[in-house]
Amino acid sequence: MPIPSRFKHCPDCGAAVDYRVPPDDNRERAICTACDHIHYQNPLNVVGTLPVWEADGRVLLCRRAIEPRHGLWTLPAGFMELGETTAEGALRETHEEAGADIEMGALYTVLNVVRVGQIHLFYRARLRSTDFDPGPESLEARLFGEDEIPWDDIAFRTTRETLRCFFDDRRGGSGYPLREIDIP
Repeated sequence: MPIPSRFKHCPDCGAAVDYRVPPDDNRERAICTACDHIHYQNPLNVVGTLPVWEADGRVLLCRRAIEPRHGLWTLPAGFMELGETTAEGALRETHEEAGADIEMGALYTVLNVVRVGQIHLFYRARLRSTDFDPGPESLEARLFGEDEIPWDDIAFRTTRETLRCFFDDRRGGSGYPLREIDIP
């Protein structure tokens, strides 16, 4: 399997790296040609929420004020930071992007985006208020019913898949099971 992004120099000493399989390993790694440090590249975690106003089942989406996909709609989410759990990161991203007051629910979707080395995790969340205060990464935040979702203007496939699962499960009436989805 290819490494999504390769680097050329050791982050520790600045010397060139060589990609090869180290002893007692099974895949190619970046190994410094000067200090012999092995640099592991691992997937990045993107964490977010699927905030729902339970009174009518509408979901909260944010319109992006940044690239990639400026101007398109997404669930509030972003890269997890060191020192936080996935749930803490999802809550932080929801506050930063939407200014929404939520009650965190269960993990709902795990989406493997192997080609870019990312794992997206979305938690269900209950909105406590319909007052939003979007941060600098969002042009606006608003609620959408299923028939109002701007499907052609959704920024990311992981958002589209999470929304599709939610509305399918809501119609099915048998709960919201954890979903694991591979994005080719």
